[in-house]
Amino acid sequence: MKQSARKSRTAVHGRGMAKLISFDEAERLFASAIMRPMTSGQRMQRKWIDGRSMREVAAEFIKPNDRLTSYERLEIYNKQYWFRLVDCMYEDFPGLLTVLGQKKFDALITEYLTRYPSSSFTLRNLGWRLVEFIEAEPEWTAPRQKMALDMARIEWAWVVAFDGEAKTPITADDVRSRDPERLRLSLQPYISLLELDYPLDDFLISLKKVEHLRTEASATCSHEVCVPKVPLPSPEHVYVAVHRFENWVYYKRLEPEEFAVLKGLQSGLTVAEACSLALNGSPDESEDLSDLARKISDWFATWSELGWLVLPDGS
Repeated sequence: MKQSARKSRTAVHGRGMAKLISFDEAERLFASAIMRPMTSGQRMQRKWIDGRSMREVAAEFIKPNDRLTSYERLEIYNKQYWFRLVDCMYEDFPGLLTVLGQKKFDALITEYLTRYPSSSFTLRNLGWRLVEFIEAEPEWTAPRQKMALDMARIEWAWVVAFDGEAKTPITADDVRSRDPERLRLSLQPYISLLELDYPLDDFLISLKKVEHLRTEASATCSHEVCVPKVPLPSPEHVYVAVHRFENWVYYKRLEPEEFAVLKGLQSGLTVAEACSLALNGSPDESEDLSDLARKISDWFATWSELGWLVLPDGS
């Protein structure tokens, strides 16, 4: 009976003598080797995780050829894999690159990818812990840690908005005759509500107007990237929703009260409870309350038109 490919034993050569390892062992070694970070000189590391020479380890599961040693053949795959990860970070975080400059950005993402290597079948998720990393270790983005943190948040929100899950938006029939004291609505999963210390929505729009920013970053990820000369924004407290409409990602600036209502809905409050949050800080005068009521009505009309509102799971 034939053995399956998975369980077969493979003869490889290390230090001049044959050694049998399973296909699974060879596969694990290969994956572990190519996923390791490269050195600062963009070369494969010379030592394995147990301290052995990387040349010795490579010879255990890769044969040399007439031009390249086992180590050199493995290094090609290591570089291809690592440059692809770096390329993805350039594509997803061009604003952060601009804020930090290439040298600091490269140091940041090298440390980040070392700490949080890809663990998903899709590289789309590669940067999902970058905000957490910048918060926990501000030294990598100093002295612009606050701006860098806001930038990582809004750029990750862009990734989420681009291809995040979409649910069926509510219709008038879904909420007709429902008591707002008991009615709960939620937001589309692809929407991110951000309170920022810098107007990075406007900054990113300006940044994207710089010709070939993303393509240049992608094409030259292993070389010098021309960081655009775009003036960094001054501090300004803003509220922004990052969302998707007709397959395009948009930044929508929000009023503080509007942001409060949306956050309330997102956190599970009833419509009445969420709307009451808009009253915080408003003078208790009938004219002002009447204006606020009209605003809330207009907000809900806009949100419905954009398809933002959905019924919570189980409703």
